[in-house]
Amino acid sequence: MEQQGLAGRELRAWRAFFEMQELLRARIEQQLQASSGMSSADYSVLAVLSEAPDGRLRPYELARMAGWEKSRLHHQLTRMSTRGLITRERCGSRGMYAVITAKGLAALKEAVPGHTQEVRRLFIDRLTPEQVDQLAEIATTILDNLHADQP
Repeated sequence: MEQQGLAGRELRAWRAFFEMQELLRARIEQQLQASSGMSSADYSVLAVLSEAPDGRLRPYELARMAGWEKSRLHHQLTRMSTRGLITRERCGSRGMYAVITAKGLAALKEAVPGHTQEVRRLFIDRLTPEQVDQLAEIATTILDNLHADQP
């Protein structure tokens, strides 16, 4: 089957999106590191756990919600556990929970205002309310397809 290349406007859209996400990710990472010493991976895990019932999730649930592979999550949880941001608690004979600690919750609460301000400054405030809605709709469409396409 012959592969179809990207047409001019498709290529322009893809390249602009790709560059935008890379630059946004780098700028957000810089802000988090500078203001809180936290990586965006730390922030993501803590944010998901903070919203979970009792601040705990099974790693497979956390991996699914964060969109990460098992090995990446395992290494991230190990690093965060060493720093006291999360703990691992046994669940049954073979299971485990990742649980946000008081230290992790405090670190997240400290990081949220600066992170939110930077997201607003670099992203939200650059768009009209209609563009925010359009972007959310586009992202949801792509995400739904990606989730459905998972093996």
